[in-house]
Amino acid sequence: MSSYNAERGESEIVDKLVGINRVAKVVKGGRRFGFAALVVVGDQKGRVGFGHGKAREVPEAIRKATEAAKRNMIRVPLREGRTLHHDVKGRFGAGRVVLRAAPAGTGIIAGGPMRAIFETLGVQDVVTKSIGTSNPYNMIKATFAALESMMSPRSVAARRGKKVSEIVGRRTKGTEEVQEQA
Repeated sequence: MSSYNAERGESEIVDKLVGINRVAKVVKGGRRFGFAALVVVGDQKGRVGFGHGKAREVPEAIRKATEAAKRNMIRVPLREGRTLHHDVKGRFGAGRVVLRAAPAGTGIIAGGPMRAIFETLGVQDVVTKSIGTSNPYNMIKATFAALESMMSPRSVAARRGKKVSEIVGRRTKGTEEVQEQA
């Protein structure tokens, strides 16, 4: 029975190939080609990871990258299982990303490597912007830096010793704010 659960657990993990680079090493007889693969994996329930693998053949590089990604998975708190709890910025090298929570029905508005992260993470509604470099490695690392700094209202409330309702308040602009301004 446990082997069945292990197989099922493996099948739930979704992997997306972000990019493959062909790298050449110049040797006496000419060039030796190798391949570097960048892979993002996730369970579409709030866990995601990325990995990098290098090998002489493409399938081997992808396999190494997928194994590395499974080892480096992080848990990200999601609001209603579909979007982020709050807006967040991430930075790695010259790569900067802005991740914004979005209302239901927005979809994943993200480019390239960031889209792969949110699809494997299980986010349905998010708006993102990448600023600076378009290098996939730096974009992914900046996105992961932002996701690691994401905090759920429950964790903030526990840390401060308050109730979740005291932390969250109202998400939409209430009539009280509008009346105060008038």
